[in-house]
This record gives sequence, structure tokens and C-alpha cells, in this order.
Amino acid sequence: MFLHSVNLWNLAFYVFMVFLATLGLWDVFFGFEENKCIMSYMFEYPEYQKIELPKKLTKRYPAYELYLYGEGSYAEEHKILPLTGIPVLFLPGNAGSYKQVRSIGSIALRKAEDIDFKYHFDFFSVNFNEELVALYGGSLQKQTKFVHECIKAILKLYKGQEFAPTSVAIIGHSMGGLVARALLTLKNFKQDLINLLVTQATPHVAPVMPLDRFITEFYMNVNNYWILNARHINLTTLSVAGGFRDYQVRSGLTFLPKLSHYTSALSVVSSAVPKTWVSTDHLSIVWCKQLQLTTIRAFFDLIDADTKQITQKPKKKLSVLNHHFIRHPAKQFEENPSIISDLTGLKIYTHAYCQSTMLFVCKLQCLNICPLIISSYLFQSRQGVDLSWKAELLPTIKSLTLRLQDYPSLSHIVVYVPSVHGSKFVVDCEFFKKEARSMQLPVTHLFSFGLSSRKVTLNTNGLYYNIELLNFGQIYQAFKVNVVSKCTGSKEEITSIYKLHIPWSYEDSLTIAQVPSSTDISLKLHVAQPENDSHVALLKMYTSSDCQYEVTIKTSFPQILGQNPKHSRRSEKKSNHHKDSAVQSLRLCANDAEDSLRMHSTVINLLTWVVLLSMPSLIYWLKNLRYYFKLSPDPCKPLAFLLIPAIAILGNTHTVSVKSSKLLKTVSQFPLPLAVGVIAFGSSHLYRVPCFVIIPLIFHALCNFIPCTFFFFF
Repeated sequence: MFLHSVNLWNLAFYVFMVFLATLGLWDVFFGFEENKCIMSYMFEYPEYQKIELPKKLTKRYPAYELYLYGEGSYAEEHKILPLTGIPVLFLPGNAGSYKQVRSIGSIALRKAEDIDFKYHFDFFSVNFNEELVALYGGSLQKQTKFVHECIKAILKLYKGQEFAPTSVAIIGHSMGGLVARALLTLKNFKQDLINLLVTQATPHVAPVMPLDRFITEFYMNVNNYWILNARHINLTTLSVAGGFRDYQVRSGLTFLPKLSHYTSALSVVSSAVPKTWVSTDHLSIVWCKQLQLTTIRAFFDLIDADTKQITQKPKKKLSVLNHHFIRHPAKQFEENPSIISDLTGLKIYTHAYCQSTMLFVCKLQCLNICPLIISSYLFQSRQGVDLSWKAELLPTIKSLTLRLQDYPSLSHIVVYVPSVHGSKFVVDCEFFKKEARSMQLPVTHLFSFGLSSRKVTLNTNGLYYNIELLNFGQIYQAFKVNVVSKCTGSKEEITSIYKLHIPWSYEDSLTIAQVPSSTDISLKLHVAQPENDSHVALLKMYTSSDCQYEVTIKTSFPQILGQNPKHSRRSEKKSNHHKDSAVQSLRLCANDAEDSLRMHSTVINLLTWVVLLSMPSLIYWLKNLRYYFKLSPDPCKPLAFLLIPAIAILGNTHTVSVKSSKLLKTVSQFPLPLAVGVIAFGSSHLYRVPCFVIIPLIFHALCNFIPCTFFFFF
């Protein structure tokens, strides 16, 4: 009766664990916003012109190729080399196709047509034969060396031209971005060959699944080189993550390391990119029209008018990338903008007046519109300070917040509105004290399971609020925020914007709501708060003066399961403990025949896991069999030399001979610490798990040759 109740409890425990795992998986694969990316289309038939490489290079890399992308008349004209544009090289990622360049290549071609080909980009793409480099890292170094040769071959295509380039820009998707960073580790590589690196959904920090030692070693070599040589690396780098829709590469892995002496790197999540504001999955990031338009606008702003190539000025590169990917002031980029503006025709006026209606908002906070100009002595001077460069573009408004103590001589504010050709717009302005618009909202406890909540009510009729989310800074935290708005007076449609601002990383997310309404917002992090960082996550609310708002926060347990792998590992430990107890009780009452069956079942089970963990290398080998009969380097070779004899011995062994071994008492102590080692290091060094598995198999095989008496462990 007791054993029966124990079995029922074990079954209930396993069912509960499966339920929790299912909730976590549901949140990872389905708990995100719908795909809001607009598909980018070609206006003419795309063509991929194969670039002839030296025969020696083709023989060394028979599976790899280099292509030039083109459409229509452009493709026809450039079949006759040399070229005259600005070279950009696209590197696909794991199982990626060289044809993925067509989205950004087509948009760049349309942009060049708009300016009558004053400048244009030539997009090249490398064919890596869709290799599975995320499963087998042995070819990553080979890909890196081939890309180096491709860069040199591309630059030769411009030889003899008036504005011949001396470097290329690189766009790397997924593992292609890591290969681009690895170029700097090559002995004979000149850093000046790359003028800009943009990576899309690239796991820079660590591999998603470390399936073999070659992947891990490649990552260590690349990241160690960039850290140790940070002072000498002047390559401007932008890393763009896909956000929560990208469940293959979580955004926390894409953030480049922040080094105090290396400031030429930016990392941002696509949902925080101005004029993009959408999360992308791992594949849509290469064709998402909003993101590709932003990228191409930045590329054209990077062109130096004198050299007709991408500028070599690091400061300008960072300024352009900040302008398009971090904070957009809703103005065309200017390298040296003038902050002094002439106020022509204003002396005939005596007052400036702002009226709140709807639609857009200006705050002083000044939300919306056009240049906002400050003058200390407005009616005695015809000049003012142009503050529009400090503005921030949001989906439906343009906002500007001024801290008045920074302008001690301020006397007037002027909102200059150019001709809008009959279009309707609204300017709303207000003065306020920071303390009145900043509120604190402590997040709920992790294990409240959503049963308790905390709320704050915004009773004042303001245009802007800052809600500080206290104690919110860990990846394993996840919350659901509900914003309820109640409006009076206005019968027209009103838009409010709720922006989650994470001060320690560029992963802001925006939610647009038509008020009055009830809006749910998901709060999760890609990057945890650094230990020495005292900033607080903020919920910035761009509101309507006609509405009142109530903000409620509570823990979202299903989303926690999708965020925090430590919980699943802790559950696994408990599960293994219960399983070991059950096996122990069965073992005590088993006879020799049953012991032999269990031993062989265990051996087969362990062998199955070793084979499964080695499958990525097998798949890679089969896929490239027409090019290479031998897999080199082979991560499974050392393992096979030890595993095959051990399996052969144990497969023909009965427990009677093993039980009588003198070595068995010592051998039986190994599985537990090895199991702990698998749990501790398996997630970051998955390729080492077969080594942990093979150790007890070898020692149990040796038990056949060292006789004595001891009860068999299995």
C-alpha cells in the first residue's frame, strides 16, 4: 500500500513537472507579439552573378562561392566588370542562403534610383553551401579564411576606378556576424579592409548550443581577441537583435561586451530601433522592411561626398548609427548641425500660444512637431537655440523634454511650424515638477504566481509620466502590466504610448493604445542589470490630458518559465533524486537476470544520448559528403576510440561477473558527481556531456577484468 502511494506521488510529481515545462515552452515559442514586419519585395527579377575566383582558391574551398546581387538593367550593366559603387558583403548564418541578400540589396537599389545613382551600393553575398555551423563548429575557421579571400577579390573588381574603395562594409546574419568578427583574429588580416560591421541576430556572447569543442574554442578565440585588443580595434560595429520573437537566439546573447576603452560598438533590440519598433524572428530580421529601410538610410548617410565611399571618420559613423538606431530626432542627419537658428519675421508678434487638442503632443516636455526653438531674449534678438536635435521620434508623436535648470536664461519658447499643406496637427505643451510626474511601483514577488498585484493611479491631467519599476533587473523576472485609461470630454480618437525603457541596454519596447482602453504590456528582460548599475527600469507614459490612468503590475508565472533556465535545472535535480530513489528500491529486490537486463538497457540508453549529441557532426558530414569524404576536424574520433571497445565489452557481459569485481565499489561512486557535473556544465559545454557519460561505461567495462565481490550499482 505504501509503495503504491509512493508511485502515485511520483506520477503526480512528473505530471506537474511536464505541465510546468509545457508552460515554459509555450511562452518561449508563442508568448510574443504577432509578426508586424512588412515583407520587402523586388520590383524587378533578382539576379545573382557568380564572381570568378582564382582556381587555387576554388580548389581549396570547392563548396564556397561569391555572388553579386542585381536587378533588371543594373544587373545587365554590371555583368561587364569592373564596378563603380560602394561594396557591401553579406554573410549568411547557420543553414543560410546567399540569396537572403536580396531584400536589403533591392531596397538599396531603389534608394539609389531615387537620387539618380549619385551614389550606389554593390551588394555581394557569400555562398557557404548552407552549412550547419551552429551544429558543427569545425568549418567556422574555414569560412573565416574564405571571407578574407572574398574581400580581397571584391576590392580587385574596382581596380583602376576614380573612386576605388579600399575597404568593404559587412552585414552578417546570425553566425555570419561572428565569422565577420573572427576576421580580425587572422594573422595576415588588415583591419582597414572593413569599414563597418552590422550584425543581425548574431549570438556574440556564447553559442546557443555548444555541441562540440570547436564551436566553444572559436568563440573563446574571437571574444578573447576583441577583449585583449580592444584599444587597437577601431572597427565600428552595430549588433541588432530580434527581440522576443527570436526564440532561436535570445537577445541577451547578441549584446557586444561593453568595455570602457572600446566605444565603437552599439547593441540594440529591433523593437527599440526608431521607425522600426517591431520584434523580428530569426529569419525575418533579414527581410523585415522597416529594419532594412533604417539600415539603408544609415548606409547612405555614411557616404563621404569627397571619396564617394563610406566615411573613414569613426565619430561620424557612431553619430549616424545613433541617429538611425538609438535616438531619432525626426530630422535628416547632419554631421555638424547648427543649433542657432534665425527667427525671421517673428518681431511682428508679441506672444506665443499653445493649445491642447489631440493627436500629437508637445511637452516641456514638448511633444510633437517641427523645430522647437528657445531664445533668452526673444523680442530683442532674431536668433534662438534650435532644440529639435534633442527631440525623440515616437510612432505617432515627436517629443522633447527640457530640464529648465539647464537653461537658466530661458524667457520664451517658440514652436515653429512650417507649411503643412492643410494637414491636421496638434501641439500640446506643459510645465511641471519632476517629482509630481515620477512615481515608484515596486514589482511583485517572484513566487506570488500572479495572485497579488500592485497598482498606481495617475490622477493629474498631465501629458507625460515616469513610473519607476523598483526591484526589476533580473532575466528570470517576468510581469504583466495592465494600463486602464478613462477619458472625458473628447469624442475623437486619442492615442497614448507606453514605453518600457531599460537604461542599461538598448532593448526598449513600445506599446500604442487607443484610449479609453485596457492595455496589457509584457515586462521581460534580455540583459540583466549589471551589479554596479544603479539605474531603474522605467515605464514612460505619453498620455492625454483628457484621461486618467491606472497601472497594475503582477507576476506572470508562465513567462517566468519561458525566461529562467535555472528553474528547469532545479526541477531536473529534484526529478533525478526521485528517480534514483525509485531505481534504488527496485534494485534491492531484483535478481541477476533482471540486473543484466537493466544494465544493458542503461548502456543502450547512455549510448543513445551519446549518439544524439554527436548527430550534428554526422548531419554536417552527410550534407557535405559530395565535397569532402572525410570530416576534418572530427570531434567524435577520440570519443569513438574509447566508446566502441567499452560498448563491445558491456554488451557481452552479465552482471554476475561485474558484481564480483573489486573495482565496483569505487566505480559506483562516479555516476553521482558526474551527474552533478552534467547539470552544472551541460548548458554551457554541451559537447562535454558524452565525456561525462563514457567515464562510467569504461570503468564498468574494466570491472570484468578485476574480480572480487560487491553488489552491482545498477
